[in-house]
Amino acid sequence: MKQNQWMSLLGLANRARKIISGEELTVKQIQSGKAYLILLSADASANTTKKITDKCNSYEVPYKIVENRHLLGQAIGKEARVVVAVLDDGFAKKMVTLLD
Repeated sequence: MKQNQWMSLLGLANRARKIISGEELTVKQIQSGKAYLILLSADASANTTKKITDKCNSYEVPYKIVENRHLLGQAIGKEARVVVAVLDDGFAKKMVTLLD
C-alpha cells in the first residue's frame, strides 16, 4: 500500500510542476538549492548513482532509493526515469514519511 501512496504523491507533485526528472537537470537543481528530495532508482548505473549521491551529500540534500526506473517513470506518467528531484518542501517531507 505504501508504494501506491508515494507514487500517487509523486504524480500529484508532477501535476503541480514541483518535480524535475533527468540526471543533468537534477544536478543543477541540487546545486542551486531548489531540490528538497532526490528519488533515485535502485537500477541506476554505478556512475549515475555515484554522481547523484555525491552531489546530495555535499549539498546536504536527502535522497531515497526506489525499486526501479519503471516505477519512477510510471508515477509521473512518463517512460522509465532514473532520477527525480522534488522541488517543494511539503511534498518532500510527506514523501520521506511514505518511503521510510
